[in-house]
Amino acid sequence: MPEREGNVVSMRICLLTILLALAAPSGALAQSADLVLCDRVAADPSDPDKPADVRGVSEIASSDVATAIKFCRQAAPSSRRAMFALGRAFAANRQTSEAIAAWRKAADKGSSAAMVELGVAYGTGSGVTKDEAQARKLFEKAAQAGNPRGVSNLAALGGAGGAAPADPAQARALLGKAAETNPEAQYQLGLMLSEGTGGAKDDVAARALFEKAAAQNHPGALERMGAFAQEGRGGPKDKDAAKAYYERAAALGDEDAKKALERLRCPYAIKDKQGKLVTTLCF
Repeated sequence: MPEREGNVVSMRICLLTILLALAAPSGALAQSADLVLCDRVAADPSDPDKPADVRGVSEIASSDVATAIKFCRQAAPSSRRAMFALGRAFAANRQTSEAIAAWRKAADKGSSAAMVELGVAYGTGSGVTKDEAQARKLFEKAAQAGNPRGVSNLAALGGAGGAAPADPAQARALLGKAAETNPEAQYQLGLMLSEGTGGAKDDVAARALFEKAAAQNHPGALERMGAFAQEGRGGPKDKDAAKAYYERAAALGDEDAKKALERLRCPYAIKDKQGKLVTTLCF
């Protein structure tokens, strides 16, 4: 990071800490300031523990990793949300064993988001010995706590030892309950409905769910709303609305939305006889 940029970041952190000092009761000052700063740079948008007024980040920026580790570590002893975020920060810094340790502590405190990350680690063998049975247990526990990613991962995970795969229809039912209020559940259930997973395909219902989640700035739902508006799936076809949805999703870091915007800008592809892309025509 250039020295000037680093100084600006440090000044912003100091100013935010001062503002918190003026606003917070003295007894809770240090911890609340640490947690607010941790949330600012490392909160997961899909974490059910995240307050509604915390935006969260899909990925922790490389320039924010050190800040995230510092303040999430300080907030972690009294906040399972910060302990989970600390694991995210360690993972972003490629400190896999430290990330696993932080997620274990957060999961022990009841963080369903940490249970999901541990389940993914066991399911893929990332940082731990691969163990699909343990992954299933963690996803089940997270799903029972109402975590949408726990539900969808459980539905996608095949059983260990020849057991039957998780029931997609049951996953739909579990997501249906969580989708009443949770944007990640709305997005996940929308995907299942749009793909016909676990039941009948229903583009109209899927679009309605994506729209609800998009209204809460869910990046994936914004991208899906762009696609549905562009194609006229489940409702009116509207290229202007599609572009607006893609732009909002792209601003939140959604890579699919960025690619969709580029396709809108350069819709015509010129290929050679072998079918290889030569160039695109852009407007």
